[in-house]
Parts: sequence; structure tokens; C-alpha cells
Amino acid sequence: MSTDIDPNIDRLLKRDSFIERGARSRAQALLDPGSMRELAGPFDRLHSPWLAMQKLVTQADDGVVVAKGKLDGHPTVVLAIEGAYQGGSMGEIAGAKIAGALELAARDNRRGIPTRAVILFETGGVRLQEANLGLASIAEIQSAIVDLRRYQPVIGVSAGTVGCYGGMSIAAGLCSWLVLTREARLGLNGPQVIEQEAGVAEFDSKKRGLIWGLTGGEQRVASGLADACVADDTDEIRATVLRLFARGVPARHRSERADHYLACLRRVDTREQATPEEVRAIYNPIQGDA
Repeated sequence: MSTDIDPNIDRLLKRDSFIERGARSRAQALLDPGSMRELAGPFDRLHSPWLAMQKLVTQADDGVVVAKGKLDGHPTVVLAIEGAYQGGSMGEIAGAKIAGALELAARDNRRGIPTRAVILFETGGVRLQEANLGLASIAEIQSAIVDLRRYQPVIGVSAGTVGCYGGMSIAAGLCSWLVLTREARLGLNGPQVIEQEAGVAEFDSKKRGLIWGLTGGEQRVASGLADACVADDTDEIRATVLRLFARGVPARHRSERADHYLACLRRVDTREQATPEEVRAIYNPIQGDA
């Protein structure tokens, strides 16, 4: 019997999982060693006042890590959402931290400091307990992304396991480049929300194959809604982010190709459930993947 180890299994065992890292660890892993400085961190006690009023446990950083440092020697801010806290949801404080950091990065560029941004999406969208405040903060994030991407690429990364949903999926769509793992999911509404509102015949949230087949990372890249599908490996994700930064600002952002995507949606037959293959054919993505 051969004792040779399958090289693929050996690589799998040795990989450094990005998904298994927390938000702070993810940010640190992306930035150059020794360059990370956390802003508005847990010792500043910027927790949500609204959750406390509702007798809910708060977190001192409100589930968002703002890390400033260097990435391949370039000034970079990494905004990492902690999916383990409140499902990565956006409330007033969490949203303000992300929007504020992006706004400061844009200001840096106007002052001649070419600061770039990476957003690590691990979020279900708006925090329901903060309702309109959360929605307003997400709108500010979206506006700040559009402002900054005029100067430098804004790269979004969604690894798993929460995925990227709600208003924050729109923020992800506004990014210059979007990186997903196979485990990631990207969609405006989550499977359980769709099932609740439209019925199990429309979308069965228990069918994992269906969920990943339509909203998983591999499918989103094949449909042209994301730019790179990578393995759950910290080094590979970092290398992909560096490669996309090297490409610079896209000639046209995805959000500037609305006519193309609206035309695709008009081709969808809503009378029956589309298959992943049909979705890929319908979207017929513009060529030039990452």
C-alpha cells in the first residue's frame, strides 16, 4: 500500500484558514507585519447605547475593527466586521466607524496620501434593533465607498460563515473589486427571509446546495457579480487582494453597468426556480475576470 500523501490533502491540512480567524486577526493578517494600529478600538468603549436600552449585551468595539497600517508598503485601512457579534449587523456605532474611516481615507487622498481600503464583509446587514439608525449608517458607508473609489481601489472580501446580506451586500457591490471564498454567500436577502416572505416553494432555506448554487462565492464570480473566488487560505486571500490593488481602479465599476444587469434581470423567468447554470447564462458576465 502506498504511503504517499495526496498533495491536495497535505495543502489543506497546512493552510491557514481565514474563516476561522476573528475580525481583528483577519485585519492583522492582511496588513504588513508590525504595521497595524487599531483606531476606535475596544478600550475607547464605543458600544451601542441602543442595545443596552433593550437589555442586550453590548461589545466595546460594536463588532467592527478599524485597522490602519501598510499593505505591501502602501497606506491602507482595513475595516473588519465581526460576524460572531450580532451576526455582523450594522448599527449606529459600527456603521459610523466604517463610514468615518472611509471618509478619512478619501481625505488622505485629497491631501496627497494615497490611502487604500479593504472591507471584510461578514454581515447580515442592518441591525434590526437599531432600525433607521442602522440604515442611515449603511447609506453613509455606501456614499463613502463611492467617494474613495475615485482615488484608490476599494476591495471587499467576504469569506464566511455569515455571508454578506442586506444593505451591506449593496456596499459590497459598490466596491472596486470583490473577493469571495467558495464558502461565502452574497445576496440582498438571506434564504430564511426569502422563505418567510415568499414561501418555501420560492426558496427552501434548508437546501444548502440550492443556496450555495445560487448565492455562493463560486456562482457569484461565474455570474460576474464578484471578481475572484479563492480558497479559504489567508496567504491566498492576501495575495489576491494585492493583485487586485495592482490592477488599480477599474475603467468602469460594476455599479456603473446598471443597464447590463437590468437587461439580465428582464431575461429571468420568474414562473419557475432558475438553476445555477441558467443564472450564469442569463448574466453572461462581461469578460475580464480577476
